[in-house]
Amino acid sequence: MTRITREMIINDVIKQYPETISVFNRLNVDSCCGGGASIEATARKDGIDLEALLDALNREIESIQS
Repeated sequence: MTRITREMIINDVIKQYPETISVFNRLNVDSCCGGGASIEATARKDGIDLEALLDALNREIESIQS
């Protein structure tokens, strides 16, 4: 099973898993200007809990992979 990791680029995650845009939006992650950066870098810049973000993203893709 695929896992989303902190090193992944936000735009790449959204392209591969369009459903994740709702998670980024719900957690107020800047997927527009921050989309070209890693999840970790953007979460840090936006003051988002990285582990909570990764958990939410992975739960989202697990629900569509099941």
